[in-house]
Amino acid sequence: MTSSAITGHDAVGHAERGAGPWSSWQVPGPLVRRLMLILLLAVALAGTVTAWVVSRAAGEEVAGRLVRQQTDEVELVARLLASKIEQSQKVLSTLADGITPQMLQSPSLLEWVLQQGLPALRFFDAMEIARSDGRLILNLQNGKQEAASSVDTDERDILLRTMVQGKPLVSGVIGDRPSAARIMLTLPLVNDEGKILGVVGGVLRLQSQGLLPHSLALPGRDDSRLIVFTSDGVILSHPQLERVMGNIKTEPGVGQVYSQWRAELKPISTGRGETTTVNDHLVSMAGVPMPEWWVARVTDSRALMAPLHGAQRRAWWLAAASVLLVGLIALFGMAWVALPLTRLHRRAQGILQAENTGDDAPSGFAESRLLTDALDHLEAQQQHHGHQAEFSRLQLQGILEQAPIGIVITRNDVLELLSQQASLMLGYSRVELEGQSVRQLFANDLQFDELARQMREGAAARGGYEGEFELRRKDGSQLWARVVGRMSMDRKSAMAAVWVLEDITSARDERRKPMWAHSHDLLTNLPNRNAFLERIRALLARKAEQGGGADSDSGVVLLHLDLDHFTLVNDRLGHEAGDMLLRQFASLLDELARHVGWVARLGGDEFAVVLPNCTAERAELIAEHVRASIEEWQFTYDGQTSMTTVSIGIVVAPPDLDDVTPWLRAADMACYYAKRAGRNRIMVREVADKAAA
Repeated sequence: MTSSAITGHDAVGHAERGAGPWSSWQVPGPLVRRLMLILLLAVALAGTVTAWVVSRAAGEEVAGRLVRQQTDEVELVARLLASKIEQSQKVLSTLADGITPQMLQSPSLLEWVLQQGLPALRFFDAMEIARSDGRLILNLQNGKQEAASSVDTDERDILLRTMVQGKPLVSGVIGDRPSAARIMLTLPLVNDEGKILGVVGGVLRLQSQGLLPHSLALPGRDDSRLIVFTSDGVILSHPQLERVMGNIKTEPGVGQVYSQWRAELKPISTGRGETTTVNDHLVSMAGVPMPEWWVARVTDSRALMAPLHGAQRRAWWLAAASVLLVGLIALFGMAWVALPLTRLHRRAQGILQAENTGDDAPSGFAESRLLTDALDHLEAQQQHHGHQAEFSRLQLQGILEQAPIGIVITRNDVLELLSQQASLMLGYSRVELEGQSVRQLFANDLQFDELARQMREGAAARGGYEGEFELRRKDGSQLWARVVGRMSMDRKSAMAAVWVLEDITSARDERRKPMWAHSHDLLTNLPNRNAFLERIRALLARKAEQGGGADSDSGVVLLHLDLDHFTLVNDRLGHEAGDMLLRQFASLLDELARHVGWVARLGGDEFAVVLPNCTAERAELIAEHVRASIEEWQFTYDGQTSMTTVSIGIVVAPPDLDDVTPWLRAADMACYYAKRAGRNRIMVREVADKAAA
């Protein structure tokens, strides 16, 4: 008897053979359906991300181009205004060169000479000349001589201030009406011996063609405004003439940027523009240093970006259509590629539903074995890394045991590792300290709290800290240590720090002696001016004894440093903040220069760095490192942060120098010219000959 029953495999195979080729296009199984859904989501996600990235990149490129264009525009206008001021000074200098002492004694002769076609009369709206005794001998208004009594009081004050300071000046805005607003440029008249004989001044109206004509304020676009204003916020040029002489703080967009820059003590420098977005306004600002003006371009960012947003919306619709089309194609492709898997799924269903034929069920031993091997490999790697970490720790401990200085490594206020020298300094063994709290090393909680504060502020400002703290040895005796640390801090305020300890107990005892106070500045603990001069003279004397001639490879270099805008810190935060700034600045400067020279405080916010056995090229590299480090440093007081910069003058001591006065004077003038050139820069000068000095 022939059996009519067939097995599950035969039934499925018979069904597939009898159904024809289209029987394969049935509903896929659960695995294939999940894969198709994942594929569709992947296509949609990839298309969305790609469209977003391309749209964002295009938007950022267009926005960046517009920002650069607007920034370049304000920088160009700032340089133009700076060149106009410089041109005015040159015209005034040319006039001053033609005035002799005899002319100052004869006003009629002086007026006659000036009337002979000198360009200054046509360039300036008014010309005023005064003698050193304060008498105004010439008052030309639009080329006509007027009485001396008609000169404005503010203009008289500027002339007198120029004679007192002996330097050229550019005044602030004079006058209280737009039509009468003007500025004044002055220049002292000096004879061959350097004596001031008088002063000459030129007055320019703000709205004159030589300074700020009306055409300058016309915007390039309807949604944009070009504005010129002073550092005090007085508007000098504006598309709306009624806004001239108003306050910039009420100007939409630029008012907020001006207040922020004012609070941060932002320095004014030529050719460096910055652009900021404030409340849908794109604000670009650049400075004109000599008169301390700002040039600003304010643009409505919404109107500016409207064409781009429209193009982005069209791109999004096109991307959505493309993603839909690609998704459908991918689904059909996936269904076609998964035909063998669909057949396998149908056969598996037939096998499970049919009677057991003794055939072995498919298994996934290959995937299980692969996963097991991968886990074994990861476990072996973890053990290997643990051995490596322990080996690295032992290596680091070996290095610390041989280190000649005191080094302490902490984490979360817990002592992790110490050098042998640090253990000897503190009087503990390494085993007694490791794993203990840092607090037990301090004489009292106030010292520890002060260190914690300096650590956090130092990490925020420059990634490190430095200070003098009272520690306690194991036997209870006092140890004063200079602590220099570098640290990192996570969001949970977990600190990992490396300390370098230096025993300064003897040094602090020296400070209590009367002689130390005579030779050191009590605020910064640096050598004072008298000690600086004595040490300089001794250094030069030793150089002379050693025969350092003109052919010597290296000599003595003096850096004269002056803090920029220091008075603004005193005015804004108070004298206590100014003293703290000087102390922190002196500590940072001493840290930067300790290994190449020594530092002294000359007075006020003026400091000196002496570099013995140094070439001029190396001195410039050191000065630039000091300038850049101070520019990156941020001074923090009572929760307020201020940027700090420094101007540096560099002078190399001549080989035959027998008097330090010309050398110091040259360094002071080099620093002065660095400030005049825009601050936060380095200027190199040479010592003049003895007669000129």
